[in-house]
Amino acid sequence: MAIVDLVMPKMGESIMEATVLKWHKRPGESVKMDETLLDIATDKVDSEVPSTAAGVITELLYKENDVVPVGAVIARIDAGGASAQAAAPVQQAAPAPQPAAMPQQAAAPQYQPAAAESNGARFYSPLVLNIAGKEGIGMSELENIPGTGNEGRVTKKDILNYVSNRGSAPAQAAPMAAPVKETYQAPMAAPAAPAVAAVAAAPASGVTGGNVEIVEMDRMRKLIADHMVRSKATSPHVTSFTEADVTNIVKWREKSKGKFEQMYGEKITFTPIFFEAIINCIRKYPLINCSLDGNNIIIKKDINIGMATALPSGNLIVPVIKNAGTKNLLGLTKDVNALANAARSNKLKADDTQGGTFTVTNVGTFGSLMGTPIINQPQVAILALGAIKKRPMVVETEDGDVIAIRHMMYLSLSYDHRIVDGSLGASFLTAVGKELEAFDKNREI
Repeated sequence: MAIVDLVMPKMGESIMEATVLKWHKRPGESVKMDETLLDIATDKVDSEVPSTAAGVITELLYKENDVVPVGAVIARIDAGGASAQAAAPVQQAAPAPQPAAMPQQAAAPQYQPAAAESNGARFYSPLVLNIAGKEGIGMSELENIPGTGNEGRVTKKDILNYVSNRGSAPAQAAPMAAPVKETYQAPMAAPAAPAVAAVAAAPASGVTGGNVEIVEMDRMRKLIADHMVRSKATSPHVTSFTEADVTNIVKWREKSKGKFEQMYGEKITFTPIFFEAIINCIRKYPLINCSLDGNNIIIKKDINIGMATALPSGNLIVPVIKNAGTKNLLGLTKDVNALANAARSNKLKADDTQGGTFTVTNVGTFGSLMGTPIINQPQVAILALGAIKKRPMVVETEDGDVIAIRHMMYLSLSYDHRIVDGSLGASFLTAVGKELEAFDKNREI
């Protein structure tokens, strides 16, 4: 029997583990080369894992909802095929026993960071935060755990080793539950187990009242919620606003979109045009394109633009245009279209959402005039684009001021006030507005 080991693939430099969502094959079933064998999920994106060999499944080493490290053998395939069919199907094997701190519970409570005074910028995966919450490890204690992951991140192995070395020391549950003035508490955090039990025992109608429907958040929405709460707890947010006259851009695109698609086979939207202007302004204000590591400001030389994209499920994901600062309008258009299509068809790879240095969200797509976006950690700023609306505006001409109908758009920038002061944030945002207004309506395609 020619047995082939299928391993959990590496999905990005900072991704060390993934969760098995669904097996498409069972022991004893045949599988083709490159046929989807299972679906997996990381902190960033869901992905399909194809089979690396053709044959018969002999063994599945992990169950659905198990967390698996990158490089671990997850299944075995008999590439001989016929000999494997003759053998009795091997039952799905359970993974190696995990420490008591890691029970696999579908409804495990999400850990919420407790120490608002902490200024650490280290990223923690939801898995690590969940373990910390179950073990009563506060954020200040978590930040003192040495990390062996990328950029010093704490991995599952790191925190489990730390928990095992704590010995019989009591969990630090009291400080998290005590109403300390400087401690951040999530709005829906339950102070103690008895309170949770009381709520669970009460009928749903007694808690919410009226004619309601209760829908449990899906896995991605839970990750988004955790990411948003951690961002607000980490960064003091400030939002500045400006408006831009984008009439020249609207007229140029309307005139050029047919020819552009005919020449290059790509539909041009407003997004790559806006990205081009934003990139030009990031070059002028490089501190906008940075992150914070303790007391060190890490200024990124590469400009990797994240574009918040709505999924059919209603959730948002942020694919990243890598090295956007090196690309012209055509290159940006191709990347925008490719990533948007991949997101809508659930074909994004884990690496497609990694490495962003600045994020743009287009709230105008849904009709909003403006928004106050939440920073995509560990970045320090995010720009929101509002809807383009026709408005009467005062326009300066050689013959004096006149009132004209112009295409106007609001822009808003949320930034981390630990690093970006109001003068820098407002100057960058104003520069973006002026860059958009200066667009050449006679520009060649």
